[in-house]
Amino acid sequence: MSAPVFYVLLAAVQIGALTLLWVRLVRDTTRPGWVRRAATVVLVLLMASSIAADAGRQVLPRQVQQPLDLVGFGWLGALVYLVLALIVLEPVRWWLRRRMSMTARAQEVDASRRLFLSRSLAVTAGVVAAGTVGYGTWAAAAPPVVRRVRITLPGLAPELAGYRITTFSDAHLSSLYGRDRFARLVGMVNATEPDLVAVVGDLVDGSVDDLRRDVAPLGDLAARDGAFFVTGNHEYYVDTAPWMAHLPTLGVDVLRNERVTLSRGGGSFDLAGIDDATAGASGVRGHGADLTAALAGRDTTTPVVLLAHQPVQVGQARAAGVDLQLSGHTHGGQLWPFPYLVGLEQPAVQGLSRHGDTQLYVTAGVGYWGPPMRVGARPELTVIELAQG
Repeated sequence: MSAPVFYVLLAAVQIGALTLLWVRLVRDTTRPGWVRRAATVVLVLLMASSIAADAGRQVLPRQVQQPLDLVGFGWLGALVYLVLALIVLEPVRWWLRRRMSMTARAQEVDASRRLFLSRSLAVTAGVVAAGTVGYGTWAAAAPPVVRRVRITLPGLAPELAGYRITTFSDAHLSSLYGRDRFARLVGMVNATEPDLVAVVGDLVDGSVDDLRRDVAPLGDLAARDGAFFVTGNHEYYVDTAPWMAHLPTLGVDVLRNERVTLSRGGGSFDLAGIDDATAGASGVRGHGADLTAALAGRDTTTPVVLLAHQPVQVGQARAAGVDLQLSGHTHGGQLWPFPYLVGLEQPAVQGLSRHGDTQLYVTAGVGYWGPPMRVGARPELTVIELAQG
């Protein structure tokens, strides 16, 4: 989905949600007057803050962007669960109002009771949303879950059995996910004693100048065969070329439609990496996913592991005979019930799946985009252990 289409859909959804919230939380719970007008203004400002938070990331100074992100993106998360709670409460509202209409003896009494009912349901929705947002904020801030996954690769040499690839994605470094949290993540990566570190995209949501200090812990990664990176879609929303130049200075090799051969004793496997699926339409010159170029001339008897940001790229991988693809992008859905929507676009949302002879592992990501919260999808650091087939 292109960025313009995404933002049009996002605006339409927000307008619909704003209308529902105004009707149920403002109009139905207040009488005409200044309180209703003030509540309407607050609701509109909160909605505007979420749009401004996303639009301002490339132009506003960090000291302004950070509080704006907290308010705007925090509101987006609350909006999701307020809307869901109100929708779930609609049948209850209908049933209780029907009962009231049958029992009320005077129009004035009936109006007062309706007002009391609307306020009670609004409070209920608010409590449910606040509890969910509180949990989601805690889950997003908590250390990632370390998942260890053993994956069998046909043709893997005995010398490579037990080879560890520690992979993570979707850090989305920004004003809300900065150096301290990223340094903690790098420490966790090193604690897994990886043979190789794979960073599968969406590392940053800002410029090199803004995030230079935040991304610096990448230089502390310790892996026997080094660290490798492929672009995600968010790398094309920022200053792509400077980031591609900066990451190697931190000891991270950028794989752009290319591969390297990794060996142990007499055994080896290929590690390939391709640009994100959106790269070709990004307008960044020379970028675009090209799996054919990445695999050209390789020994097809050697196993190949592909780094590709989006799970949907597994279709190409399957056709090319790739043994294993490592991806991110989905955040595991990030906020329930969005995993069901993500599943309409991507062939897998989280975990290990098989697509013909190609295996796909989708890591749920370590950070978040938008609301600084996760509900039903904990942050994840994944340790892939290769095994002989």
